[in-house]
Formats: sequence, structure tokens, C-alpha cells
Amino acid sequence: TPSIGGVGLLDDFTRSATLAFKAEGETILLIGDTQGWLGQSVYLRDVCGREEGAPPPVDLAAEKRNGDVVRGMIHAGTATAVHDLSDGGLLVALAEMAMAGNIGAMLDAAPDELVPHGFWFGEDQARYVVTVRGADLLGVLSKLKAVEVPCVQIGRTGGDALAIAGEQPVAIETLRHAFESWLPDYMAGKT
Repeated sequence: TPSIGGVGLLDDFTRSATLAFKAEGETILLIGDTQGWLGQSVYLRDVCGREEGAPPPVDLAAEKRNGDVVRGMIHAGTATAVHDLSDGGLLVALAEMAMAGNIGAMLDAAPDELVPHGFWFGEDQARYVVTVRGADLLGVLSKLKAVEVPCVQIGRTGGDALAIAGEQPVAIETLRHAFESWLPDYMAGKT
């Protein structure tokens, strides 16, 4: 699989962000347009056993706009944690953020206009998960609206599990065990 990497130099490393949730009670924002695109996704391949459909379309203008906004939030210090969405979609990114920070999340149900598995595992492009402190939330939402960047509040950080409204919560330790044991189990022929 072709890969492209990038290396950059930060003028001030204190104006950077990691993917780890930092504190309980922060608002979780989904930035970018979500259509629930599953073609060529990890979900379609690993859960459904199918490799079909077109990959998600790429809109370079949206990629730049959304990336610039998120970078601006990081520079301004209003984004406490940031994760781009790619392989596995939204729920995989949230699990990685929860494991990295050892803080869970209480998440709203998928919007009615999207099938839940498309919302949680779709790999639409130009999307980010960002956490924001309560004191910064209104300013961030106002800025996103002013520059016409799609944004949805999807939950709050807290607890020791990922909990989607109406679904069974999954403890961070359960996620961590599955994440950390997969490769050793695979190498030992257990999966």
C-alpha cells in the first residue's frame, strides 16, 4: 500500500496537541461532514468480509479548510485533544483517544439520518475529533460557524468506558486488552 509521510518543525511545542483525552467533562466535537461512507472501509472488510465499493471522495478544499481550522484551534490552545479520522472511522479514533488518556466518553446516539454503523465506522474524509473545555466551547462553535466548517457535538469526556447512548458501554481496560493482545495472539496463531 502506498503511504505518504510528512515531517515538520514546530516553532513552539507547547502549541501542539496529542490524541489523548486530557480531562473529564470536556465537550467532544466531530469536525467535518459525515455521510457514513463505508466503501473500501476497514468495517466493510473486517466486519462484513467484503472488499467493494469506491473509497470516500476527497475534497481538497474541505481538507485544507478543516485542517487549517483545527490547526488554528491547536495554536490558540482551544483544542485539548485532536485526532484525524481515517481507518476505522469515528469510534476507532475515540477508542484510541480514550485509551491514550485513560478517560472514557459518554457519546450521543448516531443521528437519525445516518445508519449507526455508517456514522461510527464510516471513513469520510476531512474529519477530526477535537475536545474543547467548557470555557472555550461557545467561541469555538462561533468560529466554526463563521468559516462554514461542519461541526457536531457528539458527547463529553468522562468515566472509565466508551458509552454510546442506548448501547452497552465498553470499559477502557477491555479496549486496551483487545488492542494490546491482538498482535501477540495473531503471532501465536490464536486469532
